[in-house]
Amino acid sequence: MYEEIAKVVRNCGKIAVLTGAGISAESGVPTFRGKEGLWGKFRPEELATMDAFMANPEIVWEWYNWRRQLIGEVQPNPGHYALAELASEIDDFSLITQNVDGLHRAAGSREVLELHGNIMFNKCVKCNRRAPEDIDIDPSNIPACEHCGGSLRPDVVWFGEMLDREVISEAFRAAETCELFFSVGTSAIVHPAASLPISAKQAGATLIEVNPERTPLSDLADYYLAGPSGEVLPQILEALREHS
Repeated sequence: MYEEIAKVVRNCGKIAVLTGAGISAESGVPTFRGKEGLWGKFRPEELATMDAFMANPEIVWEWYNWRRQLIGEVQPNPGHYALAELASEIDDFSLITQNVDGLHRAAGSREVLELHGNIMFNKCVKCNRRAPEDIDIDPSNIPACEHCGGSLRPDVVWFGEMLDREVISEAFRAAETCELFFSVGTSAIVHPAASLPISAKQAGATLIEVNPERTPLSDLADYYLAGPSGEVLPQILEALREHS
């Protein structure tokens, strides 16, 4: 099957990929829903909101600094690297992710549409501008935005917030105009991201799903590859190179 898929990939000039929590889980990215320690007393829904930040920005930043530290100890896996290499083989390649950990960038992917933002970056709570650089935040002395003076917050989409309009629009453009769409490590149930592979399929694209377990998308996919992305994607890349 990998040789067949390699031929499909080689014959496509435009490819879009959507990745979800599964590819990050393979690297050991924690879910932040553990029951132990200080943060076990809180649910993410209680801290990852604008209301929580406005009420107690210090504790929200303490939680995010803890999350950043954990993610900083995690490395990209072969699935991340395979996608970065695949991009160099394709003329028009769009990588879309639901993950905020930045592992695709760390693996060498240059342009990533991060639907839910990036936990390693900051933006202004008022004017929404991204801070010019990745800086450490002291929760007891949160820096102010250099443009409007608002407090800096993590550049992620919190519960109750809309996705960035430009990012999600670009993601749908990529899905609706691609020839081949990969859905990798995502449950295919969280919208609007779950609509991307369906939009691609409806527009005539070949749909490939890579996931250890079947999802609501599996029956719609032209190819369903059961297994972790860190094993499946490198095999596709290897078959592609052999086919070349």
